[in-house]
Amino acid sequence: MDNENERRELTQQELHNLAMNIVGRQLEADGFEFMAVNSKPKKNPQFVCLKNKVLHFIVVRNVTHPNNPREFDEGLMEKMKNHADKFEARTYYAGVGLTNATDQQLPVYLNEDYIVDYEGLIEL
Repeated sequence: MDNENERRELTQQELHNLAMNIVGRQLEADGFEFMAVNSKPKKNPQFVCLKNKVLHFIVVRNVTHPNNPREFDEGLMEKMKNHADKFEARTYYAGVGLTNATDQQLPVYLNEDYIVDYEGLIEL
């Protein structure tokens, strides 16, 4: 059976992993040192990093079209900030918009082009 031409939507976990890879590459390029990485979408934060001897908690979310990747769940982020404050850590939200490059109404498919809408970390 030939499945090579069969289109497959990326799962929520795959989209989340893709968003994490995008954020992770940026963090690495910016000199962050990874202390812990959690790839489960509902287990926060996704990244605990160290930079300039300061701890950073980073929550990563894949955001689907037409939602704005810069808007976040304020209740969740407030809880995250309170948690981070106990560790004298800084708290960030990283929303990554991932959309199908051909038609924004379609899902993102495996091995097909997609558009990334990511403007960096939002500090809380």
